[in-house]
Amino acid sequence: MLDARAWFFVQVEGAPAADAFAVIREDEGTTAIVAGERAGMAFGRITLMVHSALEGVGLTAAVSGALAQAGIACNVVAGYHHDHLFVPWERRDEALELLQRLAQSG
Repeated sequence: MLDARAWFFVQVEGAPAADAFAVIREDEGTTAIVAGERAGMAFGRITLMVHSALEGVGLTAAVSGALAQAGIACNVVAGYHHDHLFVPWERRDEALELLQRLAQSG
């Protein structure tokens, strides 16, 4: 499922926005994934609608491998119920079509 909004990875100081999709805290600083108009590279968010177990093996490799073969960069964020793929905004429709073909062939 493709989200209609553009998403951005931004560095934040202090508390991240309450509406951030995800917050990643690293030693070097905090990153938030937020929707809306921002400076920087925009990403499309594709949510895989299969329930994927966090300990499952192979789904991320198959999906990211198929996108890599097409030259589409992908950042994967795994939630408890779904995996979320962030792909370059201008290639989001192409990525979604590729993943739909992959699902139909498997």
